[in-house]
Amino acid sequence: MDARYAFRVRFRLEPAAADVSVAPDTFETTCSLAAAEPGTEGWLFFRDTLWRGEVGDPAHARRLVEEKLPVPVENVEFAALHTDEEYLEALKAEIAADLEPFKADDVTEVLSKYFGSSLMVESTDE
Repeated sequence: MDARYAFRVRFRLEPAAADVSVAPDTFETTCSLAAAEPGTEGWLFFRDTLWRGEVGDPAHARRLVEEKLPVPVENVEFAALHTDEEYLEALKAEIAADLEPFKADDVTEVLSKYFGSSLMVESTDE
């Protein structure tokens, strides 16, 4: 079971010494954060961070990524939840067990509310 949140991140390099300069000083990359197993601590990251496939609170998202990267983060955009089928089924089961906090009628509505169309299921077949 594997899943990770992918974010597009723009960050800035700030030289520590006054006699150093960099050009360009801003870069874009993709940052992936491991998704907690459904039902364990942190599994509601999507509910607390995303809305319709977008970052709900940009300042909060920048702080989260800055905790992981040793650079000043200027912008964070949610790209997708990359997941295997096993993780997705476990996620759906956990959501279905208690729909009320999501204020939704079914699991499909919950996934749409939080991920929009940014849910990428990757096959584990070789």
